[in-house]
Amino acid sequence: MKWLVPAIYWPARVVIKAIVHLLARVEVVSKDKVPRRGALIIASNHLNNADPPVLGVSISRRLVFMTKQEALRWPIIGLIIRLSGALPVRRFEADIGALRKASDVLREGQVLMMFPEGTRSKDAKLGTAHPGTALIALRTGSPILPVAITGTETIRFSRLPFDVIRLRRPRVRVVIGDPFFLPSVSRITADEVNRCTDVIMTRIATLLPPSYHGRYGQPDSPQNTAEEERDT
Repeated sequence: MKWLVPAIYWPARVVIKAIVHLLARVEVVSKDKVPRRGALIIASNHLNNADPPVLGVSISRRLVFMTKQEALRWPIIGLIIRLSGALPVRRFEADIGALRKASDVLREGQVLMMFPEGTRSKDAKLGTAHPGTALIALRTGSPILPVAITGTETIRFSRLPFDVIRLRRPRVRVVIGDPFFLPSVSRITADEVNRCTDVIMTRIATLLPPSYHGRYGQPDSPQNTAEEERDT
């Protein structure tokens, strides 16, 4: 039942927030840029399995995460993911059912949390993004809030007990950008979705230090050029 999700989410968030701040020193920049109400897609880079809980406690609104289907099978954590109302998705394929559910979340005025890369970065740099985020944004007309996270790539869960004992907490930084809309298109084609995906990733890149930019970091790249053309 839908009423049960927020009833579980907010008390669980209090517990998770305490755990996160025990394990890491989290700095959140520009919290005030998060719209207080209405449909919203949050798009972030992805470095570590710690990213979802860190973002969940860093943003004041309830987040509906799109999460890999395999995570539902994890002991304890999988149950928490289910109870939080997350949407499971089959990665690296066209999961039409997940896209429809994501669109329903936005039509209800909720916040959809997405990692456009679809998986964690192995070198902390932005990798090639998948088209799902742009496709959902174009279909629903929802605004996008770019978010950049750094520092979680240093977290090693196997080492956490020792780090806690030694009072070693990695520094994690969450930078929130300005919400924006993708340009309207007369027809949603693969080319348009790909161009809009590049726009989203470039927005995220601008919030990250240069060492994290990866393929989206060159100022004269096709991604930036596409964005400039659509803003004129």
